[in-house]
Amino acid sequence: MKYILTCRSAVSRQTMVKKEVIVIYERMLNEYQRLEHQINLLQNQLDSLPEGKLICSQNQGYSKWYQSDGHEKTYIPKKNRDLAEQLAVKKYLSLQIKELLHEKNAIQLYLNHHSRNQGQAQQLLASDSAYHDLLAGHFTQFSQELAEWMSSPYQHNPLHPEQLIHKSVSGNMVRSKSEAIIDMFLYTNHIPFRYECALQLGEVTIYPDFTIRHPKTGEIHYWEHFGLIDHPEYSQKSYSKLHLYSKHQIFPSINLITTFETKDYPLSTDLVEKIIKHYFL
Repeated sequence: MKYILTCRSAVSRQTMVKKEVIVIYERMLNEYQRLEHQINLLQNQLDSLPEGKLICSQNQGYSKWYQSDGHEKTYIPKKNRDLAEQLAVKKYLSLQIKELLHEKNAIQLYLNHHSRNQGQAQQLLASDSAYHDLLAGHFTQFSQELAEWMSSPYQHNPLHPEQLIHKSVSGNMVRSKSEAIIDMFLYTNHIPFRYECALQLGEVTIYPDFTIRHPKTGEIHYWEHFGLIDHPEYSQKSYSKLHLYSKHQIFPSINLITTFETKDYPLSTDLVEKIIKHYFL
């Protein structure tokens, strides 16, 4: 009994640590994306400035300006101060970009390290692991049937594969940052799911963003994230899709989870975490 209590305490601590890691990872990912955006803005400004770089020299309190192409330098007269100013701005922006790239590369190392080290503890619970029999009664998150369901091949959405540009923590390639957030919380909470798995509703085949099995009951839930609900054409298609779900006994807040966002109101990690706790934990 003492050993079981210790294990349960370990699970509690593991859960707390996992949540802290998720928060840190999300902050790092957001900072990486912010840096990337800032670098692109500065680079666009840089590209609009004159060729070459500025060399300044001082002699007895007087400054001289030169424009260099890397091999030769040309004197810039005082009447051409505007060129000197633009080249000075170029130097300043170049140094800013260099500093931001350094920060971005440091965060990239963390993100790569995080991805490589995800799932190592879970591997001990695999059925072919030497540790499986010892740990299964204490740490296994869902049944072997659900594990096999999650790992089995399925029909993916064949439409617009070029839009799958965001790599999630689980390894899935998804279409938006918000879907990557949902994927991350499902994966790190050990909830079995499939991304854009085919679903036949009457004569229509659709591909819900996430098809989810409850880790304890195995019940199926679907999760649709509507990311452009403030666009009239997109919102109309969204309402039609919700009507199709309801027509086939799949109802919002019962077995269909729906989240929405607009340009001014993006999906929050707090909301995703609360939804997952409500439905599955």
